[in-house]
Amino acid sequence: MAAISLHAVRMAYPNGHLAVRDVSLEIADGELLVLVGPSGSGKSTVLRLIAGLESPSSGAVRIGGQDVTRVPPQQRDLAMVFQNYALYPHKSVRENMAFGLRVRGMAAPAIDERVRATAETLGLETLLDRRPAELSGGQRQRVALGRAIVREPQAFLLDEPLSNLDPLLRADTRAELALLHRRLRSTMVYVTHDQEEAMTLGTRIAVMNDGRIEQVAAPLETFARPATTFVARFIGSPAINLWPATWAYTDGRLHVTTPAVTLDLDPEACGVTRTPPSAQVRLGVRPHDVALVSPGTGDLDAEVQVVEALGAHTTVHAVVAGAPGQRLRLVTTGAEPLRVGAKVGVRLRRDRLHLFDEGTGRRLD
Repeated sequence: MAAISLHAVRMAYPNGHLAVRDVSLEIADGELLVLVGPSGSGKSTVLRLIAGLESPSSGAVRIGGQDVTRVPPQQRDLAMVFQNYALYPHKSVRENMAFGLRVRGMAAPAIDERVRATAETLGLETLLDRRPAELSGGQRQRVALGRAIVREPQAFLLDEPLSNLDPLLRADTRAELALLHRRLRSTMVYVTHDQEEAMTLGTRIAVMNDGRIEQVAAPLETFARPATTFVARFIGSPAINLWPATWAYTDGRLHVTTPAVTLDLDPEACGVTRTPPSAQVRLGVRPHDVALVSPGTGDLDAEVQVVEALGAHTTVHAVVAGAPGQRLRLVTTGAEPLRVGAKVGVRLRRDRLHLFDEGTGRRLD
């Protein structure tokens, strides 16, 4: 296996569109790094640059310490798994998995041994003589993975491989993929727009927006300490509450004022260790860090507008009293009955508030 690195990689198309903007990224040997972001953020382009399917306008790509920026894809010793399984319909599972090795001229006994061992790893040993039409979507995806694994490449590149699966099968296959990575200890780069996939699969995740990497960190760190307002909005469901606010720093305390309330905060508890560069900030609080209390006893009062009962928990959408434009999302246990129009009090967890500079969108720390 091999480490992968990108150094100031830039990808500009002839029409002037910048798909990737000076991306630098280090992917460790054996790591499963997830590139996540909305459509058009540049994540698939980064994967294609690593694979050699695109050539960067500037910058360098290294695999295993070697500069492969101008090396053709067939010489990079990488295996790709796509959203489209791309299996040969007239070939059996065994033949699909063995095809690439036969093209490379490997001896038949060695091919059979690799196919058998990989099929056992993926739970495909009883399906080797079936054709793709006889398989479920999850089984076809495992065959596509198996075809990549038998090659024993330096790294695996996976481009939205679970997008075609229904939600239940996607969750099962995602768990299988995580176990597979643990067994193989292979370098994997995984592209998805699904933040839940990113959070559950990645050793680290790289959040992309408009061709740039906004943050690279462990999944829980990305959730707990988002580097920008974009990351804060994109990672986490339901989405974070973000309100315009102003701040004042007096007597060692941070006073943050929104249209509805002024909060007296301990800067260290909020992770703010320096004076914000401007008076305009964004105050963020995740829905799970908002607690329901009796009206008049919390930080804010609000009126319930929408109740989404999801079984184990309930998502509540409310409007803040005294600030009609300030909306609030919060999560409660499924055992707490709420009705539309109810007046509630809410308390914000002081140690889990997030502050961002209004101008740059960067986290204040």
